[in-house]
Amino acid sequence: MHPLPTTAFALDDRRRAKADPALIAADDEHFAAIARCLEETTADLTARLAAERRAEGGLGRQAMDRDAEIHRLTSRLRTLRRFGLDLCLGRMVFADDPRPVYVGRLGLTDSTGRRLLVDWRSPAAEPFFGATHARPMGLASRRRYRWTGGRISDYWDEVFTPDGLEEHAALDDQSAFVASLAGNRSARMRDVLGTIQADQDAIIRAGSRGALVVDGGPGTGKTVVALHRSAYLLHSDPRLGHRRGGVLFVGPHRPYLAYVSDVLPSLGEEGVQTCVLRDLVAEGATAGVEADPEVARLKASADLVRAIEKAVRFYEEPPAEGMTVTTPWSAIPLSATDWAVAFDAAEPGTPHNEARAQVWEELLSLLVDRHEEDASGDDAEIPSQLLHRSLDRHRELRAAFDRAWPLLEAADLVGDLWTVPAYLRLCAPWLTPDEVRLLQRGRPDAWTVSDLPLLDAARQRLGDPEAARRAQRHARTLAVQRERMTQVVDNLIAAVADSGADGDDGEGLVRMLRGEDAQVSLVDDAELTAPDPDLLAGPFAHIVVDEAQELTDAEWQMLLGQCPSRSFTIVGDRAQARHGFTESWRERLERVGLDRVEEASLTVNYRTPREIMAEAEPVIRAVLPDANVPTSIRSGGFPVVHGSVSELESVVESWLAANDDGIACVIGAPAFPSTDRVRSLPPELTKGLEFDLVVLVRPERFGEGVEGAVDHYVSMTRATRQLVVLS
Repeated sequence: MHPLPTTAFALDDRRRAKADPALIAADDEHFAAIARCLEETTADLTARLAAERRAEGGLGRQAMDRDAEIHRLTSRLRTLRRFGLDLCLGRMVFADDPRPVYVGRLGLTDSTGRRLLVDWRSPAAEPFFGATHARPMGLASRRRYRWTGGRISDYWDEVFTPDGLEEHAALDDQSAFVASLAGNRSARMRDVLGTIQADQDAIIRAGSRGALVVDGGPGTGKTVVALHRSAYLLHSDPRLGHRRGGVLFVGPHRPYLAYVSDVLPSLGEEGVQTCVLRDLVAEGATAGVEADPEVARLKASADLVRAIEKAVRFYEEPPAEGMTVTTPWSAIPLSATDWAVAFDAAEPGTPHNEARAQVWEELLSLLVDRHEEDASGDDAEIPSQLLHRSLDRHRELRAAFDRAWPLLEAADLVGDLWTVPAYLRLCAPWLTPDEVRLLQRGRPDAWTVSDLPLLDAARQRLGDPEAARRAQRHARTLAVQRERMTQVVDNLIAAVADSGADGDDGEGLVRMLRGEDAQVSLVDDAELTAPDPDLLAGPFAHIVVDEAQELTDAEWQMLLGQCPSRSFTIVGDRAQARHGFTESWRERLERVGLDRVEEASLTVNYRTPREIMAEAEPVIRAVLPDANVPTSIRSGGFPVVHGSVSELESVVESWLAANDDGIACVIGAPAFPSTDRVRSLPPELTKGLEFDLVVLVRPERFGEGVEGAVDHYVSMTRATRQLVVLS
């Protein structure tokens, strides 16, 4: 945490007028109170965290609550220590109340109950972001701070009423925001919370029911909206809390996740899970790109994903022939009809590997009932539990069941589709013979990104085979322990009888030892192991998808499987779809299974200078005339420069020599080396990123048709200041 000097302001000579005590004294007084409260709060949280860690872990819900509290305290401490006074974003004064309301990354209340900061996600803070001159939301004025090294290096005031002119300087409606746009970029996305615009804030705070599509062209703040909305919803919507699924944020590629990795923690929220699509499937870590475009097209179909159901049902067919199950007491007939009855016991929606236990138990119960119906004499007196245990260990019966309803691995199931043509024809009968041949390959496990939706669908439908094995081992361990404890209880009761105990004490002890509660409490949980939870296992209560225009129908099925509530924020731009996007958003989403779709549009380009957009717009209009090309609000002061590829090194070196900070990107020259200030990327990995200088190398070679035009357009619009095109 940054220590507080005598003043929180560090304004240079150019901003001398803003340093007038009449303008900043009230802020300094408030910051002093914040500093005292931060010190007290940090000490209190540290002590509470230490106490929680010393406390016994407990079991079950108690252990989960303790872990959740430790996580909450640790997260808040980390945020307080990271920011200090710069938790404060700014202040607002309402027309009917002269007392300023200060807005922060977190809410902060001192020991007397005085509210020093309101959380940016709270309804009370909404006017700070949403007020405009057309809709002031009750504000008289608003002040935004720029923090540098824990002190205020600049601030801007906006006024909404004539009275708001008092005690303010630098009155400029857009000054804070435009000044931030002109700043240099870095390897991490800049902190823009303090300058969120009203159109962006309205979307960030929109409700979470159904699917909200946020359509916007380059530079409109789609990524800003996606990230801030993730933090806002998790904090503000009780339906989305961690115990109810939480929020998943899905980005387009690894460089993007690295670029935005600091944003959510800076918003005071570390509970949002972030990933790219391939992270949702274990095989995604090593999956390659599908080399054949036609194979990729076939696998992108939702129909092929739905074929997984038929592939699994193939392994859930009851045997067509019966058998006789021989036990030490009887020979029990098991007919094909009996098999079918047992197989029907699987509850609808239960994953295949988990349903095995239900079917097996039904089969054993059926056999026990059959024995009791047919047995006579001494055989009829056999305890049902003893017969059940005998049948559970019957090798021939178990082998027949394992053949009829085997434990299945998702990778084996999908691998069989690509290596056994007859199996693929059975599961996807609409495929032509040529398509079946095209989908076959030599190695079943040569996974590509196009396989991932099918692997995910198979894993969802099958369930975890290891979890089924654990459940089976769990049940067997419990059975062994209960059998062992039954013997112990019998010995104790016998000992009580031998000792001559009688009356209520003896009868009470017998009832207690025979009771089910005693049987459970005597079982040793130490013998039962549980795996660590997979944070991306889902399901999630809400999913935010950035650059969603690139998702195939099959990939949408992956995400729908992760979010049964169908609560989505879908952020994208049809004009940036590399493989084309001729439908409307509503048509696309309704086709993949989302039926409650609302749309919002961002049309102002805050990032890309007008000079660059003037050259970029014709590139995309040529292939998508109705593209949502946003209007730029600022000039960068540099024309677009065209030159020769031979000038590449000199262009980059000249820029580095003239700029002490900032980030450049060379797009389309794979051999050009990356450094800490110069990135070298292919066009398909630039979405969602921004750079001070962009150098396009031979963009005419990016590809033909829609894909080439989109890569060209996206690459051009990554530049926030200068664009150089080398051919």
